[in-house]
Amino acid sequence: MTIGSKFLTGTMAALALALVAAVPVAAKPGDPGRDKVAAAIRADHDAAVERLRAWIKLPTIANMGINHKEGAEYMRQLALDAGFQQAKVIPTDGVPGVFATLDAGAKDTLAIYFMYDVKHYDPAEWSSPPLEGRLVDRPGEGKVMVGRGAVNQKGPETAFLTALRAFKTAGVKLPVNLVLVAEGEEEIASPNFPQIVNQPEVRAALAKAVGIVIPSAGQSVDGQVTLLLGAKGAIELQLISSGEKWGKGPKKDIHSSLMANVDSPAWHLIKALNTLVADDGHTPAIDGWFENVKPLTERQKQLIAADVAASNEADDKKVLGIKGWYKNEDYLTASYRLASQPTVNIQGLVSGYMGPGGKTVLPGRAEAKIDLRLVPDMTKDEAVAKLKAHLAKRGYGDIEVNVSGGYGPTQTDEHSPLVKAEQATLASAGIAQTMSARSAGSWPGVVFTGPPLKMAAGQFGVGRGGGAHAPDEWLLIDSSKPKVAGFDEQAIVYADFLYEVARAPTKK
Repeated sequence: MTIGSKFLTGTMAALALALVAAVPVAAKPGDPGRDKVAAAIRADHDAAVERLRAWIKLPTIANMGINHKEGAEYMRQLALDAGFQQAKVIPTDGVPGVFATLDAGAKDTLAIYFMYDVKHYDPAEWSSPPLEGRLVDRPGEGKVMVGRGAVNQKGPETAFLTALRAFKTAGVKLPVNLVLVAEGEEEIASPNFPQIVNQPEVRAALAKAVGIVIPSAGQSVDGQVTLLLGAKGAIELQLISSGEKWGKGPKKDIHSSLMANVDSPAWHLIKALNTLVADDGHTPAIDGWFENVKPLTERQKQLIAADVAASNEADDKKVLGIKGWYKNEDYLTASYRLASQPTVNIQGLVSGYMGPGGKTVLPGRAEAKIDLRLVPDMTKDEAVAKLKAHLAKRGYGDIEVNVSGGYGPTQTDEHSPLVKAEQATLASAGIAQTMSARSAGSWPGVVFTGPPLKMAAGQFGVGRGGGAHAPDEWLLIDSSKPKVAGFDEQAIVYADFLYEVARAPTKK
């Protein structure tokens, strides 16, 4: 889900700044040992690639109950191996999380958010086994690793851990202290993540940080990076219509000939779904849905316009496999809409017989898998309450609303020390950059940016990848383009980022 919408971070534009080498060749004054760290990262290349491959081989899939315990313990060990002095598994009502700290004796602390879970996959749809981590040549890009989790999010996270290991290997003191919080339920909208963050020990550690980042592979095909100042919230839920709850229709599948004189739970659900959007099949129509939607500010519009001006619309459409935007809007208008509009999306519909051919049944149950995307100042509780009230008002109160996860939107001030450190890191590396008001993708950043922590939060990183949530997910390992970072350069930029955080003002 993260960085979901990875198209937004990878292909939505950047400023027209001069592009030079992806990584600075020399340390800044005040960066003691930086060259040793960079050398250690390059010397660790083969081993780091193998560590990523090994992690890919152990998928944690939250909604299928796969490797919950094993994934958390693996994440804990990865943190210890990278230099964290303590790391512990934090139990939750669902998949456990991990909390780790690294005290470098520095004046500043940076927090890091990891997810160790991945989306499920169908091996038949992949060109190579999804858990193999095969290295292949990608035309126009270079050598990439193909595997589930390669870019979302194990690849960027491995690059960050590789940077930390390099400080340890080189015998160089880390310029900042670190706090790590990791979860195994991001792909199901983080239903239990607040239980981790709200642990007194965890919250106290986070409160010391200047901000928090989630590692990402944020470069476009041209090497540009868009820094995201926020993200939409997300809610995952299931709407379930059944003869048992409805009191009409069958309690189990019956012969389809009886449609003549028996009510259909499947049609009941479809009629209910049709009320959730306007006649255009697009605009949310839930009562009061836009009541607390905060319009884009003029500054946010300026940022989006700068992105669009430097972007390649044709490439974006090609990546998405579409011919045009909603209502055939121009690129700028569509981009404003992408950042500002909350959504009601049907992920999937499940009812009756789903095999080959037909079976002539009248299903006793139908389910719609839904996700809702929220913008400031909407909240999860508000959105769920309005959905339930909307359905009940129209005679669909019997339809179960099963919320499986979710959180509100997040927003960070562009003038925060965290964002300034991100900008300075990219500028030193000669990487073109711009800022964007908000990602249409989601991550549980509101747990940090909201009360009581009120931290700056964002997604940060260079390098490149694609195919998140899709077959043949990939991460760039060895780049064929000087302006696009490969794996080693991605790790080096993370090391430079830590130095920049140490230079930034300490005020949150």
